Amino acid sequence: MSAVVVPTPIGPRPRLYTVHDLLAMPDDGKDRWLIRGQLREQEMTKRNRFHAALTGRLCQLIGVWIDTQPQPRGEVYGGEAGVYLARNPDTCVGIDVVYVGPEVVAAQTDETTLIEGVPTLVVEILSPYDVKKDVTEKVNDYLAAGVPLVWVIDPDYQSVTVHRPGQPVELFNTTQPLSADPHLPGFTVPVVSLFQR
Repeated sequence: MSAVVVPTPIGPRPRLYTVHDLLAMPDDGKDRWLIRGQLREQEMTKRNRFHAALTGRLCQLIGVWIDTQPQPRGEVYGGEAGVYLARNPDTCVGIDVVYVGPEVVAAQTDETTLIEGVPTLVVEILSPYDVKKDVTEKVNDYLAAGVPLVWVIDPDYQSVTVHRPGQPVELFNTTQPLSADPHLPGFTVPVVSLFQR
């Protein structure tokens, strides 16, 4: 189902929503996020065990890598982690898997459950309900916010599309290794291992 841009009041300027507005909205089965202050919403994605397994597998692999790193360490989050990417206008999205470096971890406070700051790695796992233009918009906003590495995983084709600012998009399949160098130094995983059950 395509995301819907919520109509804004008629007037000289459209309403820009804030993260405060977003967090105050009811938990009514809708998935909501902000892109440059514009509210997006769609029916909540129906998760399945394959999507959950892939999310867990990737978090596990990144977690093992984190354990080998010197202190201070970054953290990995999975399961639609809320990330506050930009302010004025606000961009706040839920991300399937996100790795943030030690400097972002150190900047977190107890004032919100959102992750504030630019992640090092963002991973979107496609579901049957995703719409290409919505995924493209999110990827473009991640890159514009300064995320250096974005992976879009397609479970149906068992492939990973890699996006980096200012570089050509790359596609990796199950015959290839996937590297997060230099952003996650030494992190390399065979694509096929992401999909093994």
